[in-house]
Amino acid sequence: MDDRAFRNAMGKFATGVTVITTEQNGEAHGMTANAFMSVSLNPKLVLISIDQRAKMLDKINESGKFAVNILAENQKEVSMQFAGQLKEKNEAEFDYMSDIPVVKDALVNIVCKVYSKQVAGDHTLFLGEVIDIVLREGAPLGFHEGKYSRIVS
Repeated sequence: MDDRAFRNAMGKFATGVTVITTEQNGEAHGMTANAFMSVSLNPKLVLISIDQRAKMLDKINESGKFAVNILAENQKEVSMQFAGQLKEKNEAEFDYMSDIPVVKDALVNIVCKVYSKQVAGDHTLFLGEVIDIVLREGAPLGFHEGKYSRIVS
Protein backbone atom coordinates (compact mmCIF):
# COMPACT_ATOMS: atom_id res chain seq x y z
CA MET A 1 0.00 0.00 0.00
CA ASP A 2 1.22 3.49 -0.69
CA ASP A 3 1.58 6.36 1.80
CA ARG A 4 -1.50 8.19 0.46
CA ALA A 5 -3.78 5.17 0.99
CA PHE A 6 -2.51 4.83 4.56
CA ARG A 7 -3.05 8.55 5.28
CA ASN A 8 -6.54 8.43 3.77
CA ALA A 9 -7.44 5.41 5.89
CA MET A 10 -6.17 7.09 9.09
CA GLY A 11 -8.11 10.23 8.14
CA LYS A 12 -11.35 8.27 8.47
CA PHE A 13 -10.80 8.24 12.24
CA ALA A 14 -12.40 11.42 13.57
CA THR A 15 -10.36 13.16 16.27
CA GLY A 16 -10.25 16.27 18.32
CA VAL A 17 -7.55 18.87 17.73
CA THR A 18 -4.77 19.70 20.17
CA VAL A 19 -1.91 22.14 20.33
CA ILE A 20 1.18 20.78 22.06
CA THR A 21 3.11 23.49 23.91
CA THR A 22 6.38 23.73 25.80
CA GLU A 23 8.94 26.31 26.80
CA GLN A 24 12.58 26.50 25.81
CA ASN A 25 14.97 29.22 26.98
CA GLY A 26 12.06 31.30 28.27
CA GLU A 27 10.21 31.20 24.93
CA ALA A 28 6.82 29.52 24.39
CA HIS A 29 6.47 27.09 21.45
CA GLY A 30 3.48 25.21 20.05
CA MET A 31 2.43 22.85 17.29
CA THR A 32 -0.94 21.49 16.19
CA ALA A 33 -1.39 17.73 16.60
CA ASN A 34 -4.19 15.18 16.68
CA ALA A 35 -2.03 12.21 17.71
CA PHE A 36 -2.99 12.25 21.39
CA MET A 37 -4.60 9.74 23.74
CA SER A 38 -5.07 8.95 27.40
CA VAL A 39 -3.10 5.91 28.57
CA SER A 40 -3.42 5.30 32.30
CA LEU A 41 -5.37 6.45 35.34
CA ASN A 42 -2.78 5.35 37.90
CA PRO A 43 -0.43 7.01 37.29
CA LYS A 44 -2.26 9.57 35.14
CA LEU A 45 -0.55 9.26 31.75
CA VAL A 46 -1.21 10.63 28.27
CA LEU A 47 0.60 9.98 24.99
CA ILE A 48 1.57 12.33 22.16
CA SER A 49 3.32 11.46 18.90
CA ILE A 50 5.84 13.91 17.41
CA ASP A 51 7.40 13.61 13.95
CA GLN A 52 11.20 13.22 14.03
CA ARG A 53 11.48 16.24 11.70
CA ALA A 54 9.38 18.54 13.93
CA LYS A 55 11.16 21.36 15.75
CA MET A 56 9.00 20.51 18.77
CA LEU A 57 10.87 17.23 19.29
CA ASP A 58 14.09 18.88 20.51
CA LYS A 59 12.14 21.42 22.54
CA ILE A 60 10.28 18.73 24.51
CA ASN A 61 13.46 16.68 24.91
CA GLU A 62 15.22 19.72 26.36
CA SER A 63 12.42 20.98 28.61
CA GLY A 64 11.21 17.60 29.87
CA LYS A 65 7.67 19.03 30.06
CA PHE A 66 4.81 19.71 27.68
CA ALA A 67 1.15 20.65 27.68
CA VAL A 68 -1.68 19.20 25.64
CA ASN A 69 -4.30 21.84 24.86
CA ILE A 70 -7.59 20.41 23.58
CA LEU A 71 -9.11 23.10 21.37
CA ALA A 72 -12.69 24.33 21.59
CA GLU A 73 -14.87 24.45 18.48
CA ASN A 74 -14.26 28.22 18.10
CA GLN A 75 -10.45 27.80 18.00
CA LYS A 76 -9.97 26.66 14.40
CA GLU A 77 -7.76 29.70 13.72
CA VAL A 78 -5.56 28.78 16.71
CA SER A 79 -5.08 25.30 15.23
CA MET A 80 -4.28 26.76 11.82
CA GLN A 81 -1.78 29.19 13.35
CA PHE A 82 0.21 26.44 15.09
CA ALA A 83 0.00 24.24 11.98
CA GLY A 84 1.61 27.02 9.91
CA GLN A 85 -1.51 27.37 7.75
CA LEU A 86 -2.06 31.14 8.20
CA LYS A 87 -0.38 33.66 5.91
CA GLU A 88 -0.27 36.39 8.55
CA LYS A 89 1.62 35.72 11.73
CA ASN A 90 -0.53 36.30 14.79
CA GLU A 91 0.98 36.52 18.24
CA ALA A 92 -0.24 33.53 20.23
CA GLU A 93 -1.90 34.17 23.58
CA PHE A 94 -0.64 31.91 26.33
CA ASP A 95 -1.47 31.45 29.97
CA TYR A 96 0.95 29.57 32.22
CA MET A 97 0.36 26.52 34.40
CA SER A 98 3.20 24.93 36.39
CA ASP A 99 5.66 27.10 34.43
CA ILE A 100 4.50 25.70 31.06
CA PRO A 101 2.71 27.81 28.42
CA VAL A 102 -0.86 26.71 27.67
CA VAL A 103 -3.29 27.90 24.99
CA LYS A 104 -5.56 30.56 26.42
CA ASP A 105 -9.24 29.53 26.60
CA ALA A 106 -8.64 25.98 25.33
CA LEU A 107 -11.34 23.48 26.28
CA VAL A 108 -8.76 21.56 28.34
CA ASN A 109 -5.15 22.27 29.33
CA ILE A 110 -3.12 19.26 30.48
CA VAL A 111 0.41 19.89 31.78
CA CYS A 112 2.77 16.91 31.85
CA LYS A 113 6.32 15.99 32.70
CA VAL A 114 7.92 13.48 30.36
CA TYR A 115 7.46 10.04 31.91
CA SER A 116 9.12 8.08 29.10
CA LYS A 117 9.65 8.17 25.35
CA GLN A 118 9.94 5.65 22.57
CA VAL A 119 11.03 6.06 18.96
CA ALA A 120 8.42 4.46 16.70
CA GLY A 121 9.16 4.65 12.99
CA ASP A 122 9.44 8.28 11.94
CA HIS A 123 7.91 9.59 15.20
CA THR A 124 8.76 9.74 18.89
CA LEU A 125 6.03 8.77 21.33
CA PHE A 126 6.10 10.74 24.58
CA LEU A 127 4.29 9.43 27.63
CA GLY A 128 3.51 12.37 29.86
CA GLU A 129 2.63 12.18 33.55
CA VAL A 130 -0.14 14.67 34.19
CA ILE A 131 0.82 17.23 36.84
CA ASP A 132 -1.90 19.85 36.32
CA ILE A 133 -5.21 20.08 34.48
CA VAL A 134 -7.88 22.71 33.77
CA LEU A 135 -11.28 21.98 32.15
CA ARG A 136 -13.73 24.47 30.64
CA GLU A 137 -17.28 24.07 29.39
CA GLY A 138 -17.86 23.83 25.65
CA ALA A 139 -17.63 21.61 22.60
CA PRO A 140 -14.36 20.40 21.01
CA LEU A 141 -12.98 21.25 17.61
CA GLY A 142 -13.13 18.15 15.42
CA PHE A 143 -10.99 16.88 12.55
CA HIS A 144 -11.99 14.26 9.95
CA GLU A 145 -10.66 13.44 6.48
CA GLY A 146 -8.30 16.40 6.53
CA LYS A 147 -11.01 18.93 7.40
CA TYR A 148 -12.09 20.71 10.54
CA SER A 149 -15.53 19.73 11.78
CA ARG A 150 -17.99 20.15 14.62
CA ILE A 151 -18.67 17.39 17.06
CA VAL A 152 -22.37 17.30 17.87
CA SER A 153 -23.52 15.43 20.93
